[in-house]
Amino acid sequence: MCRKLCSKRPAKAIMRRSFVAVDRISAEQRSANMRRIRSKDTSPELALRRLIHALGFRFRLHRKGLPGRPDLVFPGRRKVIFVHGCFWHQHPGCSEGRIPRSRLDYWTPKLGRNQVRDAANLNLLNEQGWKVLVIWECDLKDLQALTKRVKGFLRGK
Repeated sequence: MCRKLCSKRPAKAIMRRSFVAVDRISAEQRSANMRRIRSKDTSPELALRRLIHALGFRFRLHRKGLPGRPDLVFPGRRKVIFVHGCFWHQHPGCSEGRIPRSRLDYWTPKLGRNQVRDAANLNLLNEQGWKVLVIWECDLKDLQALTKRVKGFLRGK
């Protein structure tokens, strides 16, 4: 009995097991869920819009002529703001910005393309003379810090 309780292996090593994640819903239900994910007017974007509007700044939405169609455009200031979802744009260091463990052959290239496209759009905007701020979804948890950051960006400090 003492051998079982006094094992030399740490408890974490015993608990660690490899497993294959199984999707709990059907392919049709998963597809329906994915179709409902919007690219515009997401809740993080709407929250940021309310915050910026309350600060007294006015903006344009999703300007078609600009690379990446920024979420918020401040034409007179030549500044744009993107609101990125931590998962879809792979926020480094964020727990939400992780690649799923299932279907790596699908998710890795898909999320990688998003990152490459984001970097290309930022470079194009910088070349055209636009200043760019990227707000991550998880940044909206600390509204005081976000307010200070947005004010500094828009006021040019």
